[in-house]
Amino acid sequence: MPSRSPGEQRSHLELVTIYEICRILGASLDIGRTFRAALNVLTAHLDLPRAMIVTPAEDGSALQVHSSVGLTREQAQRGRWAVGEGVVGRVYATGMPVVVPDIGQAAEFVDRTGAFGPPADDERMLAFIVVPLKNDGAVSGVLATQRVVKGGARLTEDQRLLTMVATLMAQALMLHETVREEHRRLQQESMRMQKALQRTQPRSRFTLDNVVGDSTPMQQVFLEVQQAAPSRATVLLRGESGTGKEAIARAIHFLSPRKEAPFIKVNCAALTESLLESELFGHEKGAFTGAAGERKGRFELAHGGTLFLDEIGDISPAFQAKLLRVLQEREFERVGGSKPVKVDVRLICATNRDLEKMVQRGEYRADLYYRINVVSIFLPPLRERRADIPALVNHFLERFNKENRRKLRITNEAMEVLASCYWPGNVRELENCVERTATMVQGEVIRDLAFPCRQNRCLTQTLHFIDKADAVAPAGPRPGAGTASGAVQPAGAAAGASRPAPVSWSPAPNEPELPVEALEETDAGVTTIGPTVHVRPPGERAGASAPPQGERERLIWAMEQCGWVQAKAARLLRVTPRQLGYALLKHRIEVRKF
Repeated sequence: MPSRSPGEQRSHLELVTIYEICRILGASLDIGRTFRAALNVLTAHLDLPRAMIVTPAEDGSALQVHSSVGLTREQAQRGRWAVGEGVVGRVYATGMPVVVPDIGQAAEFVDRTGAFGPPADDERMLAFIVVPLKNDGAVSGVLATQRVVKGGARLTEDQRLLTMVATLMAQALMLHETVREEHRRLQQESMRMQKALQRTQPRSRFTLDNVVGDSTPMQQVFLEVQQAAPSRATVLLRGESGTGKEAIARAIHFLSPRKEAPFIKVNCAALTESLLESELFGHEKGAFTGAAGERKGRFELAHGGTLFLDEIGDISPAFQAKLLRVLQEREFERVGGSKPVKVDVRLICATNRDLEKMVQRGEYRADLYYRINVVSIFLPPLRERRADIPALVNHFLERFNKENRRKLRITNEAMEVLASCYWPGNVRELENCVERTATMVQGEVIRDLAFPCRQNRCLTQTLHFIDKADAVAPAGPRPGAGTASGAVQPAGAAAGASRPAPVSWSPAPNEPELPVEALEETDAGVTTIGPTVHVRPPGERAGASAPPQGERERLIWAMEQCGWVQAKAARLLRVTPRQLGYALLKHRIEVRKF
């Protein structure tokens, strides 16, 4: 077979190169992968050390390296040119190919990547060939390659071949942009239709047995419960005390495939470490004094079912290590025994503590935290789901009527009082308030004046430090109406206003403490600056004597200074009128009337 001439060999090589690049560009719409594969074919067939595709950045501010061969990642990231800058920028701006025979002698050559310049110890002559990616006269990028100039090198032929390759790449790039734009348009249209359907169709409502909640936060909780219940994953219930974590745990159990098996609950905070170990793992006969016989633990009793560990954040560090081993191995040994016992138990944990901060402080084992925090469900406090308060009140009232054979009902004004409360004890506190009021009310109607807060007899504010920025309902309480938790916004108090650190003081020995809000008097009036603290009344005012030290004496002194006008005395002591009235009743101080 006759040998081919150099010209025929070149033509055959160009034909094979074009064929391979066409096949690669048509195989996938992943433009990054196909461009890199095409550059690899180009550099291998034409013996080019480096090649790159340069396209405009997404913001259009500059040109950047899109794909490359022979460049490191750092070099490709450095490759940025302004339009018209250097050979690359000029080819993109003009749409005309440029061949630089010797980059060492070309002043217009700008190498931003640091890869195409001639090495200091290399005397070879390097050429730089740049052709535009054009389609219908529009330039979408440039193809740049480096050539080692040897004897007989034909840069014109290289330019011609690169121009054909660049045309194929430009068409592939245009197709990619068209498909991506169409995909984006279809996504936007799909989102628009979904929103339109959500507006026209009723919202899906989730319900759980024995759990009341139709608000958006609780609907999200119900959705998470229904998603997590069918699995075997450990669930961690997070939320403040009284938010109903045990009720949610029961709902998870009865929605799971284990609903026919036992549901066992343990309050970890109610038992000491030794009792908790015996309660959970059981004990053998004679393991300790009083162990008259073998006893199964809660893990064994819950075999095949669900074990609910409440207050999991209150266990000791020593017991955390023992519990971690059980969760990892799913087996344990009874107290005083040596035989391992295997169990199949789904674990649901609950806590009102900040476990993340406890882990940071070293108070809680990180490995146990990761073991129990598989599926976290956050239960919102009652103040963040006030829309559920009417339904909860009616639920508690119906249960009270059924148990006590009564027919009580509640007025709208009384419901507004309950809806505007802060409820630091959450659902549990609301239930107790409804039951207490229903028990003590006379007649068949619960009115707003029936609640203890309306007679200044609610002690919730004494027990809890309430942040006034969070203590007000979104709609605000009715003018003049108190709250069941004592959370009333003082006049002139701006919810969410910035609050400097409150001033606190220590009462004298054996002196009763008066809980008041820290208030700061300004030219604009009285504004809330802190949570419930013990505040010393202001010092001497103009024309006023110094206040005495005792709390009862301070109250009498303030009333005398203000002519027994409670509103003025409250401003003098920097408390609210309601709190002043509570303090007067507490110390049995009779208000003089003139």
